[in-house]
Order: sequence, then C-alpha cells, then structure tokens
Amino acid sequence: MVVQVAGYFSFKTVFWLMLLSMPFVSIAETGVGHDAMHQPMTMQHDMHEHEPSSSPVLDEKKALELSQAAIGRQLNNYSFNTSDGRGVKLSDYFDKPLVISLIYTSCYHVCPTITRNLADAVTKARNALGEVSFNVLTIGFDTPVDTPEAMASFANQQKIDLLKWDFLSTDAETMQRLTRDLGFSYQRSPKGYDHMTQATIIKTGGKVYVQVYGEQIKTQAFVEPLKQLVFGEKPEDSTVTVLTNKVKLFCTTYDPATDSYHFDYSLFIGIFIGFTIIGGGFWYLIREYFRNKRAGSDLT
Repeated sequence: MVVQVAGYFSFKTVFWLMLLSMPFVSIAETGVGHDAMHQPMTMQHDMHEHEPSSSPVLDEKKALELSQAAIGRQLNNYSFNTSDGRGVKLSDYFDKPLVISLIYTSCYHVCPTITRNLADAVTKARNALGEVSFNVLTIGFDTPVDTPEAMASFANQQKIDLLKWDFLSTDAETMQRLTRDLGFSYQRSPKGYDHMTQATIIKTGGKVYVQVYGEQIKTQAFVEPLKQLVFGEKPEDSTVTVLTNKVKLFCTTYDPATDSYHFDYSLFIGIFIGFTIIGGGFWYLIREYFRNKRAGSDLT
C-alpha cells in the first residue's frame, strides 16, 4: 500500500515540480492566445440597425486580417494629452504590460458598454495579478471631437476611476499611425463609426502581444495573456522573484463558478502531502535495508 500511494503522489509531485522548473512559455505555445485571438470577430455600429446608405462599409474580413497582422509589432513612441491636459508619451506606459482600447466619445451605446465591460475585466485581472500590475489606456480616435475635456467627461460618465488607467487624446496624423500599428480599423457611417471592438494587450517594452475581441470581454481571454506577461520571467528578475512568479503563474487559476481568478493553495497541499509520503517511503526502505543488514551480520 505504501508503494502504491507513494507512486501516485510522486508522479503528481514530479509533474508540478516540472511545471515550476519550466522556462516561461509563450502564449502562442500554450494555446491560451488561440481562444483570445480567434473569438468571433465583432464589428460594432453606433446603432443596432444600420440604415441603408451609399457610404463605404467596413470589410470585416480585411479588418480582422489587419488586426491579427499587428501581433508582434513594435509600437512607436507617439505623443498624447491626458484628460487633465498633461502631455505624455506612449513609452511612459511601457514599464509594464499595457491594455489599449480605442473608442469615440460621441458614441452613445457601444463604446460606453465596451468601456464598462473592460473596467469589469480589469478589476478581475487586478484582483488576481495586483492592483498596479498593468497599465490601461482608453484613446479617442475621433480626434476633432475627442479632446481632453471630452475624454474626461467620457471617463466620468462611465465612472472609471482606477489606478494606472488614463484617457488620452491626440491629433489626426498620430491617430492614423497608431491605428495602423494596432491593426485597428474604423469607418465613418451615417450614425457615427463602424469599428472593431478590440482591446490590444501590449508586452512590457511596447510590442503587440494579443488582441481580445468583443463587446462583452471574456474573463479568461483577457486575464490569461496578462497573467503570462505579469508573472513571466524577466531578465532583471532575481532567482527568488522568478521562482515566486512561476508559483503565482501556475497557481493563479480561473473559477468558472464565480467568473474570477484566485490563488489555489490546494496545489501546495498536494505537493506537501506528496513529499511527506515519498519521504516516509524512503525512510521505511532505508530502515528495512539497515535492519536486514544487521540481521545478516548477526547470523554470520
């Protein structure tokens, strides 16, 4: 019985120890990004019923291709104004993972809904990863209208008051370049704009990591890429930090019942029990070995 139980737990223990000793695995290798990047693409209109018109229609297939092509692209260091009038550079937010959402402030339904849903996802992610573990930017793409004052009003209307989340404005030329870098498509329509519902997750340093689509953001699709980035190994990390972050990476798990993440202490309990049983098994074998050895000596 001891051998059978010890064998079971030793396999489980070795499995988790192998996971903890593995180098950081990218989202592409784990497959986490597959669901996040290949959700049904959502193109949103300012109205649910789009009136017939001769205006150009945004090509959804082409828009998705452009969005996916942006993955791995380095963002340029553009200039912006915050909602309180400060001048900032995009690189000011590259010190940690970054989430970028593009909206326009005159949108009366879709953009407010996207922003509130993003706030819910950000709160869940930060509850699991840390309150200041990543930055968030909401940027207005309708540059003549989306002034710092308009962005401030939009943030207040959506009741967004979270740390490390800024609402930014810029000029038309900068916006054209930024949307190209992000793979974000939009097209003026009779009711406002047709546009991608896309949150772009950026790696520390400014490279596009993954696109998360949809008006209703799925918790796992949003949190898993951020978890990989926040707890992933970095060159400047000490050995203790690397080990701690790997433990957090594998032990921070999703609970579908609550649609939230938590730290799973049961993994440590399993490892402790496994080590205890293995240690007990080794002690028993060593004791029997020396007992038999002494018995043999006594017979001679």
